[in-house]
Amino acid sequence: MCCFSARTPTGILARLLAPRVHVSATNIFTRMMAPGVQALAYGMNLASAREVAMILPLPVVPGSGDDAVRFVNLEHHPRMFEELAAMFAPIQALAKGGVSRSAGPRLVVHQIGAFIASYVPTRADFVRIDPQFRLPDVLFDAVPHYADYGFAVFQLAPGKVTVHPMAMTFPTRAEGRLFFPTVHVHDGRYHATARFDHALYYQHPRAARPPDVPQQRTFGSDEVSWATLGTDYEALCETGRPLLRRQLRARLPNQDTWIDAT
Repeated sequence: MCCFSARTPTGILARLLAPRVHVSATNIFTRMMAPGVQALAYGMNLASAREVAMILPLPVVPGSGDDAVRFVNLEHHPRMFEELAAMFAPIQALAKGGVSRSAGPRLVVHQIGAFIASYVPTRADFVRIDPQFRLPDVLFDAVPHYADYGFAVFQLAPGKVTVHPMAMTFPTRAEGRLFFPTVHVHDGRYHATARFDHALYYQHPRAARPPDVPQQRTFGSDEVSWATLGTDYEALCETGRPLLRRQLRARLPNQDTWIDAT
């Protein structure tokens, strides 16, 4: 989900922004790093008239606590998604070498590269974080299955920028599926369909180079690149495993995306 909140002119109440926030070229990477542990990296182009907070829902295991999410600093990998996209260049180019409640205690705020980030373990815990990071109750009425999710919150500066990837790992309740937060809530309301401009990258445990088809480019309905990753991006990626991509470039049902990972 790509959802934004910011201070109102009074500086106290948080609300969703719509016309002042424009998001494009969203890129997401996921991988099951270990049984029950999913990695997630999120990047996008953002234009905003003011400082905003972006909130990503996470299907964490309920009751995982305040430290369930481990934020990963990708400050030194601002071109991660450009590099991943380059791996899907024409095969001829790859052949030349490829690409390398009661409020309780305040929640911890982390400095993660260019971002200030925090993890909100439950809906009720939003009272434990600064008001500018909070979501209104109307969101949970619109998307009720987020009621027992956790939430990663990132503070973003105003202006027109390409956001360097935000990344984390978390204990997932769905060991056999990879979760991509693709629901759009940009104007304070949930719409049944939305305009998607997404590239979803992932690594699958059963995707391996067929010995007799060295240039196969599909895995189910998705593209696959057999080029070797030049970096593991702070251990989020597995360098020896193929990279897969699913592109969503259309008006589609406004829902999160799940991909089988078994």
